[in-house]
Parts: sequence; C-alpha cells; structure tokens
Amino acid sequence: MPTPLAGPVHRPDRVRFVRAFFKLVVHALFRVRVEGRERFADGPAIYCFNHLNWTDPLLLLAVLPGRPKFAMFGPKEEDMTRGVRNRLIAWAGIGIPYRPGKNDLIETTRRVQRVLDDGWIIVIAGEGRIHRGERELLPIAEGTAYFALRGHVPIVPIAINGTSWLGFRRQIRVCVGEPLAGEGRANREAVAELTARTSAALLAMVADYPDPPEPGPAGRWLTELFNDWPEGSRPALAQGDGVARPRREVGEADPR
Repeated sequence: MPTPLAGPVHRPDRVRFVRAFFKLVVHALFRVRVEGRERFADGPAIYCFNHLNWTDPLLLLAVLPGRPKFAMFGPKEEDMTRGVRNRLIAWAGIGIPYRPGKNDLIETTRRVQRVLDDGWIIVIAGEGRIHRGERELLPIAEGTAYFALRGHVPIVPIAINGTSWLGFRRQIRVCVGEPLAGEGRANREAVAELTARTSAALLAMVADYPDPPEPGPAGRWLTELFNDWPEGSRPALAQGDGVARPRREVGEADPR
C-alpha cells in the first residue's frame, strides 16, 4: 500500500532560501520582464500558466510575490522520497503531489481544498505537459476550473514566453492576466465554460510572441536538460497559434 502523499507545509525559512536561490540563478542567466504585477492575487486563487520548459516552475518561484503563501500543484509521483527534485519539493513544503493513476483523485481534491481554505495560492501548469511553440497552447485540463469553482476562488492566467529555447541573457516574459471569477457550482457545464475562458485568455496573451532562434550547444543542453517529451523527442512545431486536441476529463491524469 503506497504511503499517503503529504500536502504543502508552511516552512517559511526553507521557502525563502529556495526562492532566493532560484531568484539569483534566474536573474543571472536571463533577462526577465514581468507584466501586470498589479494583477497578482491578494488572497487564495489559482495561477494557471502555460508550460514550455522544465524551468517554468523555477522561473515562477523567482518572480511570484512571497505573500500570500503558494504551493505548486504536482509533481505526479508515487514516492516523493525519490529523486533530487522530489526531495527538494518535499523539503521546502511547496508541492501538492498526486499519484499517476486515478486512485488518488478524492484525496487530491481534499488536499487542494485545504490549501485554498488556508488562504494559499495554488500554481498549476494547466496543460499538464510541456509543448514546443511560444504561441501554441495545448488543451487546458478541466481540473483547474473544477478546483477554482469548488473553492470559489479566481483563476489568474499567467503566460510565460521565451523559454522554448533557453540562452544566456535571453529575454523571458511573464505576463499576468485579468482574474477569471470561479463562481457557481462545479458542474460539467460551468467547468467547461471556465476552462474555455482560461484557454482563450492564455492564447491571447501569448499570441504576439515570436519563436526564439535555436541557441548554441550550451543553450540546447540547458533547454532539454530535464524536458520529458511524451513523444520521446522534441516534437516539430505545430502549425497555427493553437493546437486542438481532445480535452481531458476533470481530474484525469496528464500524459506526461
């Protein structure tokens, strides 16, 4: 029987250390511009971001305000004691892990609700996996809207651009969008409607960003260092500004 996964724990000293470390690293390597800082939430909310690279959560650790407290939804793991990344997340107390199968959905939902009830922000990669193009967006998993409606908190879309190819002192843009109210019952129609609004907001926010040129060997190495492509290798850039794929059900495990 697997050991129950723990939720986030308030460990301010450890969180400050982790955030200070990644802030130093991120700003030493890249030029980061944050737009819409005034739209960061003052209370419980869900930050839904697009996912281009393994560095995106670390980038957010470096730029998000320290208050309210926040936790990252994920990773998808059976055992948080394995691997450097998992042990770091568990040590800092900033993760809401969930199991790869569908046998942990009720407890995961309860874990998320407890975090929101305590006034925390939850940060979610809405697509559930990385993708290739700066203007591309995979379907947003409906669990993001379900959590927001169930917790009666807004979704704040956050668009990250510039991380599809990493390079020393290249620009990265983080754009904070207008909050989307999580009001009403968490039924199928409301979840689908809020998911569509979230997807449309993110697509509009990334629509103007060009795909950066491929970097040299060091940049390619850094870009792909921990990228886990479901296709087995870096996929070709899809045509158009968005990719239409079947939407996953509420709480369905992502394919990453």
